[in-house]
Amino acid sequence: MIEQRGRRRTLVGRVAGDKMNKTVVVAVEAVRRHRLYGKIMRRTRKFKAHDPENRYRRDDLVEIRESRPLSREKRWIVTRLVRSGQAEIPVADPTTEASS
Repeated sequence: MIEQRGRRRTLVGRVAGDKMNKTVVVAVEAVRRHRLYGKIMRRTRKFKAHDPENRYRRDDLVEIRESRPLSREKRWIVTRLVRSGQAEIPVADPTTEASS
């Protein structure tokens, strides 16, 4: 048996929910090929992760790290923000719309 003390798994996923206090739900997507049929399958798993400052919002791309059990279902900690989910909304230029 190989012991991995000090090596904690890290995953990257999208924040699916931020309604709890100091907790976010992170959806991690995995793409796999079916063993027999070869079809590409997309599987999503949801993890509850600790967010002590309530900093992360829905649709943010975050990295989570495995930790000791923090509650009944929470065993991950958000380590960093990979990309913010706030997409830039394109602003229409009034001069180009008037000429159309």
